[in-house]
Amino acid sequence: MFDVGFQELVMIALVALVVVGPERLPRLVRTAGLWLGRGRRILGSVKAEIDRELKADELKEILRKQAASNPLTTILEDTGSMVTRSLTGIGTGGGNTDAPIKAGQAGASAPVQAQTAGPTVHSATAPGAAPDPKTDA
Repeated sequence: MFDVGFQELVMIALVALVVVGPERLPRLVRTAGLWLGRGRRILGSVKAEIDRELKADELKEILRKQAASNPLTTILEDTGSMVTRSLTGIGTGGGNTDAPIKAGQAGASAPVQAQTAGPTVHSATAPGAAPDPKTDA
């Protein structure tokens, strides 16, 4: 910011020595150093606070843009349509190669059949609760 070289520092030191005197010069230099340190710390903390505020504003802007674009809804809709297409392909025999292997097909082994069988669905009644007559009929 200021272009202060060695010659300028020597000139300031000589003027301070003449004006203040050799007895009070060390105390003056120490006090000036303390004030400079405090000023730098205050300036650093203000700068850090401004940086935090700018980052917070940038984050708010990013979140606002993401909320406006709503990518989660798009992902869920795309996944739902893919599941629907694959289920309709399996149900109609549309030649889906990802369909599970049936037990009677030639070349099917037991471990493959167990992996493609799918999850077991259990009722959601609480332990000790009365069974639902509609589902347990």
